Amino acid sequence: MGAPETPALEARQVTRALPLAGGFVQILRGISFAVQRGEFVALMGPSGSGKSTLLGVIAGLDRPTTGRMLVDGIDITTMPESRLAGVRNAKIGMVFQAYNLIPTLSAQENVEVPLYAGQHPGSPAVRARQMLDMVGLGERATHRPNQLSGGEQQRVAIARALATDPAIVIADEPTGNLDAANGENILALIAALRARTGTTFLVATHDQHVAERAERTLHIVDGLLTDSATPAPPPPAVDAVPELAPPPA
Repeated sequence: MGAPETPALEARQVTRALPLAGGFVQILRGISFAVQRGEFVALMGPSGSGKSTLLGVIAGLDRPTTGRMLVDGIDITTMPESRLAGVRNAKIGMVFQAYNLIPTLSAQENVEVPLYAGQHPGSPAVRARQMLDMVGLGERATHRPNQLSGGEQQRVAIARALATDPAIVIADEPTGNLDAANGENILALIAALRARTGTTFLVATHDQHVAERAERTLHIVDGLLTDSATPAPPPPAVDAVPELAPPPA
């Protein structure tokens, strides 16, 4: 038997503490989980549960206080920012609730942005057009964000996240700004992309309907996963694809 495949994402006893009133407040209290390649995993938790903090640590935007975070087998925990930016560009695609498209750029130019930021083979323009075709927006490539519907903007954001062929796509409330029809359209797109490309998705959501579309759900409450496969020990002390129909307008 061959060696087990490296997970797309792995958290090992991750904690995150912030200074408060001369002491510390624990935001994450010993988080351990793995996301395997090709999985669709939902992350659910109420406001204040630590969900956003965990997403920041996964993306390398925040550092864990203790523990380790690995992306595609690469330990990013203490990596200097000069190297971390390259790993983030190559390994992590990010999709946001508010789309975060650059308003002065066309759909195609928005998708090209991460391809110019890192070392990627081929033509950024060709790759961007391929991604827009994949999400059903090839005919909207020259349109700017204000000429696109919310659902179309989120499709551009997904195309941008996929452009670098990342190990994992992290989506933060990707249907949160959309009506029910467009939200369902984005979920269908994620399913189609997984079938076509095997892309790995970790989706943070408050929506139970979104979570039901995932293969499994991680629930975070008060900085802990409430349904981990094995209970986490106390944290260490803190010192000082199918054919895609066009989206509804």
